[in-house]
Amino acid sequence: MLLSQINDPSDLKKLTVDELPILAEEVRQFLIEKLSVTGGHLASNLGVVELTIALHYCYNSPRDKFIFDVGHQAYVHKILTGRMDRFDSLRQHNGLCGFVKRCESEHDVWEAGHSSTSLSAAMGMALARDLKGEDNQVVAIIGDGALTGGMAFEALNHIGHEQKNMMVILNDNEMSIAPNVGAVHNYLTKIRSDRNYLRAKDEVEQLLKKIPAIGGKLAKTAERVKDSLKYMMVPGILFEELGFKYLGPVDGHDVEGLIEAFTQANNVKGPVLVHVLTTKGKGYTPAEKDSIKWHGISPYKIESGQVLKAVGNPTYTDVFGQTLIELGEEDKRIVAVTPAMPSGSGLIKFSKHFPDRMIDVGIAEQHAATMCAALAMEGLKPVFAVYSTFMQRSYDQIVHDICRQNANVMIAIDRAGFVGADGETHQGVFDIAFLRHIPNIVVMMPKDENELRHMMKTALEYNDGPIAYRYPRSSVPGVQLDEVLAPIPIGTWETVREGEGPIVIAVGPMVQVAEEAATTLKRDGIYLNIINARFIKPLDEKMLLQLAKYNRQMIVMEEASVAGSLGSAILEFYAEQGIAGLDISLMGIPDRFIEHGSVKDQLREVGLTADKLVENIRGFRAAQKFAYTQKNQ
Repeated sequence: MLLSQINDPSDLKKLTVDELPILAEEVRQFLIEKLSVTGGHLASNLGVVELTIALHYCYNSPRDKFIFDVGHQAYVHKILTGRMDRFDSLRQHNGLCGFVKRCESEHDVWEAGHSSTSLSAAMGMALARDLKGEDNQVVAIIGDGALTGGMAFEALNHIGHEQKNMMVILNDNEMSIAPNVGAVHNYLTKIRSDRNYLRAKDEVEQLLKKIPAIGGKLAKTAERVKDSLKYMMVPGILFEELGFKYLGPVDGHDVEGLIEAFTQANNVKGPVLVHVLTTKGKGYTPAEKDSIKWHGISPYKIESGQVLKAVGNPTYTDVFGQTLIELGEEDKRIVAVTPAMPSGSGLIKFSKHFPDRMIDVGIAEQHAATMCAALAMEGLKPVFAVYSTFMQRSYDQIVHDICRQNANVMIAIDRAGFVGADGETHQGVFDIAFLRHIPNIVVMMPKDENELRHMMKTALEYNDGPIAYRYPRSSVPGVQLDEVLAPIPIGTWETVREGEGPIVIAVGPMVQVAEEAATTLKRDGIYLNIINARFIKPLDEKMLLQLAKYNRQMIVMEEASVAGSLGSAILEFYAEQGIAGLDISLMGIPDRFIEHGSVKDQLREVGLTADKLVENIRGFRAAQKFAYTQKNQ
């Protein structure tokens, strides 16, 4: 077995070129077997097996820099760089990360959980190399889906201008997570259809060289003819006009062809783009047939491809998607907008019901946000459906175009809070902090699926500016759903449990955690007063003033960054009101990035559990009792 001999990229170079396809099949089988147990990003990694092997065969990592866009397609890279024995722990707490991770290996030179960053990083590394007088290679691997991101075009423009020696590999599998959309996708389709382009280009250039230069006018005519023929015959002209030498398309599953292309690229001065055609899910029939489903997959049966998911309640995403259909039938102004996540955001059924009112802009969150602002200004009701972590990319547009212009955009923030195995690059824990301080916006979070439905109705009927509702990745609690939806008065909280004991102000899933703690504390004779702080902005100031009069221990619980949190907002409010002496503690996510693992692992790590809440309250009571005893001795 060849794979067992590979502990480092240098071992790869001991193999012959003829042995590399055999190694590729062994790597592919290893991935299929290991991910059937752990789950993970299978389809994208099966598609880059030969490409990654060829890169490590031709270059010398970590001296030569490989920069993977997004990073979830770097499993093969991890296998070839000495981490094969850790794949049983993939994406598990304290285990192997599902993305490139600098602290894991010297071969991981750039981390990314979001797309379209690799070209900018590669340019930075190429500039640093030249400034330091070094001569290593810099290689960026970017997918055709990621190429639709605006940041990628900014980098292409700069790279072409500077003419630094570097290589961009365009991994073209016609997919991001969902099928790609847009003009760039259509352009690449044309290139894919012409496998003989290099031969045609050479023939045209040889023909033009034979045209005699008779005077300046004829020379200019010949140049125009050359340009015209070049545009007709050279599909990669977009990249060549940007300053790149274009090579390809190359079969991404032909190791020998890839090595030949990389050898040719090494002889090019300046930036070169190698266009590689791959098949997502290559070598595993279920993944090839449905690469969307198998992009990020749970454990499965290898033989049948059956996913081993526990049967349970639907997710918040499912409830959002179904409710949006109901609201869409009620109000024809509703338009759903997604940045390349129609499936993940629960919009597939909506798109089938209302194909004209479903807009997938590709990986272009900034464009999506500004476009939504314009849709709203023209009297429509846009729903910007986006993961919390990806919404970060449109922050300036939310501030400048949506909130500043007070555009009536509904922002559906999926994956709010911890996300489990995808880890720190995907945690949805910062959106409260970066939204609540922006003027004009309303921010909500439901305690259960029924309240989410009412919040969606609230957002639809709200006409005074932008309004956001955030919800977690998890399954719903399974409460009874109201048949009739009604708007919730803006800025009002809800008392979930009356009690004369400590006050717990909880947000979203933390309401259930507080309820669990209340059941335990009741045995101690402690009766919690639980508040569902469903509006993060604006605060329920009337209730906060009333709660201050009780002068009891107050705990704010939220699955979000403590810095800039709801808890921070409450402290700020009391400070503005001149109310001092209250005992308020904040339970949230500390000032650090939380790594991958299950959501339960992550909640336990930061102390957002019922047990920890019980411990805090008991500790507070014990301290009070000790202080009282000391005072009266």
